This record gives sequence, structure tokens and C-alpha cells, in this order.
Amino acid sequence: MVSSIERVRRMSFASVYPHYVAKAEKKGRTQAEVDEIIHWLTGYDEQGLAEVLADERSFEAFFDLAPAMNPARSAITGVVCGVRVEDIEDAVMREARYLDKLIDELARGKAMEKILRA
Repeated sequence: MVSSIERVRRMSFASVYPHYVAKAEKKGRTQAEVDEIIHWLTGYDEQGLAEVLADERSFEAFFDLAPAMNPARSAITGVVCGVRVEDIEDAVMREARYLDKLIDELARGKAMEKILRA
């Protein structure tokens, strides 16, 4: 039996990305804002993100190969799916939940400056 953590590690980032965009757009936000969050968190530029989406790399590879994980991401706190993100021990799951939390904040209408911890 595969654990939920292992499922997240293996899941392709490209399979989840459209859901991030749909969630944002449903609330009047844009794909460009979703991409800005991803750029801020991971250091991927537009071309790098396009390559990630094209090669369908796993969440684990997405984060492991990220050009520059933002050190300010440790300021992301709160609850996603009933779990405090700052308490998640598995590194890949924690990074995925950081991204989930940022997308949730975007969908709730939070200003980009606050989402990006500026």
C-alpha cells in the first residue's frame, strides 16, 4: 500500500497545476499570479516552469530540481487539509503544502505582497 506522502511525491506537478489555476481563476485571480507564486517559491522562471509542465516531473523532482527555493518560505504558516504546514516533517510534503497554502491565500483575495511575504 502506498502512503499519501508517497503518492504526493510521485504525482506529476503538471497534473495538479491546472487545479491551482482553476482555483485562482474561479475567485477572479489569474494564471499569471499563480505563476508568480511558483516563481517566488521555487525560483523557476517562465521557461523553467514550462519545461516542468512539459516533462510532467513528479512533485519530488519539481522541488528537488527547483533553481532556488525561497528562504522566506519558512514564514508560511497555517493549516492546509487540517494539518499545520510548519509541523510537516516530510520535506516534499511540506513544500507541496507551502504551495497549497499560497494558492489558498491567493484564492481568498489576499494581496500578492502579503502572499509573497514582502
